[in-house]
Amino acid sequence: MRQFSACIEWLFAREGEDFAERIRLAHRAGLSAVEFWRWTNKDLDAIASAVAETGIAVAGLVAEPMIALTRPANKEVWLEGLRASLKVAQRLGAPVLIAQAGDDLPEFLRAEQRAALISALRAGADILEGSGVRLGLEPLNTLVDHAGYYLSSTVEGLDIVDEVGRPEVGIVYDIYHSAVMGERTEDVIGGRVDRVVHVHVADHPGRNDPGSGEIDLLGRLNWLFAHGYEGRVGLEYRPRTDDPEAIRAVVKLLSA
Repeated sequence: MRQFSACIEWLFAREGEDFAERIRLAHRAGLSAVEFWRWTNKDLDAIASAVAETGIAVAGLVAEPMIALTRPANKEVWLEGLRASLKVAQRLGAPVLIAQAGDDLPEFLRAEQRAALISALRAGADILEGSGVRLGLEPLNTLVDHAGYYLSSTVEGLDIVDEVGRPEVGIVYDIYHSAVMGERTEDVIGGRVDRVVHVHVADHPGRNDPGSGEIDLLGRLNWLFAHGYEGRVGLEYRPRTDDPEAIRAVVKLLSA
């Protein structure tokens, strides 16, 4: 049975809603897990309390600070933040920390930025070793949402992970971003499904509810699960309504 995680940055985000209450709303809607982005701007005590109260899992959160790993000078600051992020992930039982590469910096060659990124990820793997928490490097689309981002190619992301060469480091495969970049899941993932630590879904155009656009999200998910993916599917989309029934319909659609 597929396990879904509600990204509560967008889902259950009713105007004025207390953030921890979104966890309770996700639980009432039948979700087994939640995820969110930054932790430094949130009440962790309230989140931990809501998690304990509901028994819901935390699928992942962002490794902070969100600074460019493509800039060599940022490495030590990021590693310090990763240590703190790991403590939060362990407190909440989250198995995944999400890392973003950062912008493509014009003052550096791409090869220099790649080397900086790999160096940071290898050092990050040392911090995560033995923790049970994995780091997921996330490629993002540069055509709609993240112009100027360094890593828009899933294949390049996987190649970087292979060069890092550590089991603690994989990728977050966001089907929406991949599809916007014109990628076919089977072509870009190929025989490297084991490097995928987490999956995100949204439809295109609009980055809205699955089923509202043109991406064959179910077909892509079916391929991933048929080829060995065993993790959660993060529902990271902008909902067109805050009706919990709409989210249940998405879960049903993607479980077929």
